[in-house]
Amino acid sequence: MPQAQDATEERTAKPDSRASGRGINQIILVGRLARDPEMRTTGEGVPRTWFVLAVPRGSAGADGDREADFISVVAWRQLASTVAEHLTKGRLVGVTGRLRISNFEGQDGARRTTTEVVADQVVFLDAPRKPKGQSED
Repeated sequence: MPQAQDATEERTAKPDSRASGRGINQIILVGRLARDPEMRTTGEGVPRTWFVLAVPRGSAGADGDREADFISVVAWRQLASTVAEHLTKGRLVGVTGRLRISNFEGQDGARRTTTEVVADQVVFLDAPRKPKGQSED
């Protein structure tokens, strides 16, 4: 008579020796730009665009409003240029990237910590809004 295998044995994954010691830092967000993106260029001429993504939390409350998390996102190089050129406040986007936490000393000498998402990909999930006064064809 065959013996039943322990269910926990089937669910236990064996570690992949190639991945041992590595971590995973990946984030996927969908939300709307809370304000227009800001593009700057580093001293070396590398484009950097910063924007804030409003990501709704769960379901709406009793008053019908949904709370949101406001998450800082930074894009670099060609992605930075594309974001700055095509996105505006209110646009719906999907962002994949990694979380970066930075520590620095402020001008007052106090230690500060910032958390932002470094974007690897930004996907436009809606059509751009037409400027006021422009009719649809």
